[in-house]
Amino acid sequence: MKYLCILSVTIAMLSFFPNQTNAQMDNDKLENIIYVMSDSVVGQKGMWEMQVRGLPMMCITDQTNNRMRIIAPIKESKDVTEEEMKAAMEANFHTALDVRYAVSNDIMWVAFIHPLKELTKDQVINAISQVYNATLTYGTYYTSTELSFGNGGEDEEEKKKNEKILIRVCNTAHL
Repeated sequence: MKYLCILSVTIAMLSFFPNQTNAQMDNDKLENIIYVMSDSVVGQKGMWEMQVRGLPMMCITDQTNNRMRIIAPIKESKDVTEEEMKAAMEANFHTALDVRYAVSNDIMWVAFIHPLKELTKDQVINAISQVYNATLTYGTYYTSTELSFGNGGEDEEEKKKNEKILIRVCNTAHL
C-alpha cells in the first residue's frame, strides 16, 4: 500500500511535465523521467543504473538506432527451474503485457523494449511500473499489471473448450 501511494504521488508529480505527444523522446527527456521515478540513479545519458523502490533496474538506449530498453535482473538462469521457465513463457503471452521475461548472459531478466523516439512520457512511466511488477511477481503471479490478455490460468476443461472454439474459428476463416 505504501508503494502504491508513492507511485501515485510520483505519477502526479510527472503529470506536471508538459505532455510530449508531439516531441520525440530522447535521452534528455528520458533521463528526467528516470530521475523522478527512481530512488537513486548512476550512469550517463544512454546507460543508467537505477533503484526503483529498492529494486535494481537499468535503462539502456541507442539513439542512433532508435532503440531503448528498461531491464531488471531476476536470478541466474542456472537457478531457473523448468516450471518457472514455463510459467514465464506463458506469462509472456498472457500477463506480462508490455514486458517480457528473457534470458541473456546467463541471467533471467524482465525487459521492456521499444523504439526510443516514439515513446511518450506516460509509456516510460508505465514501462518502469511493469518492469517493477513483473520482477516482484516472478515465481508467483508472473504479471506486470492487473490486466491479463487471455486466460493463462484456465483449467484443462476450459483449455479444451477454447481449443475447439479456436479450431472452429480458424477453419471458418480459412487460415
